[in-house]
Amino acid sequence: MTRLPVIEPALTPRPIDPGVRIGHVHLKVADLDRALAFYCGVLGFELIQRYGKRAAFISAGGYHHHIGLNTWESAGGQPPAPGTTGLYHLAILYPTRAALADALRRLVEAGIELDGASDHGVSEALYLRDPDQNGVELYWDRPEAQWPHDRDGTLSMVTERLDLRALLAEA
Repeated sequence: MTRLPVIEPALTPRPIDPGVRIGHVHLKVADLDRALAFYCGVLGFELIQRYGKRAAFISAGGYHHHIGLNTWESAGGQPPAPGTTGLYHLAILYPTRAALADALRRLVEAGIELDGASDHGVSEALYLRDPDQNGVELYWDRPEAQWPHDRDGTLSMVTERLDLRALLAEA
């Protein structure tokens, strides 16, 4: 492994280009068909390309891929043990509250339990596990003009209970 040189942080760091986005996430899974049944069958992602029984690329809206799934190093494997490093969760951004409500309806119909559901002021989020026990957050962002701020203008995110019945009513 090549080590990068240690660079002292600048007094005035140059921020990353504001147009940068996370393009995709690639997950190691134990069983590709089981993962596809969850991500495509339950959540509704579209299978874009499959590489035999070892890898697949899925997307929303025809993008080349938002999520890659593979068993290259993980076929039949176990989730990481507690106390180890790795992915905390992947977050899937829905365009509207109604679209998030549809995702909740899909989860309910599939009998998938939530780990939690929160209103963060800036967003509303559902938390769950995929079949490989990877954390998954499904959320929508409120319009930026509605985000909560302190008196000094600082963004003030919160974690409050999300009313699931009210959300489901929008599905």
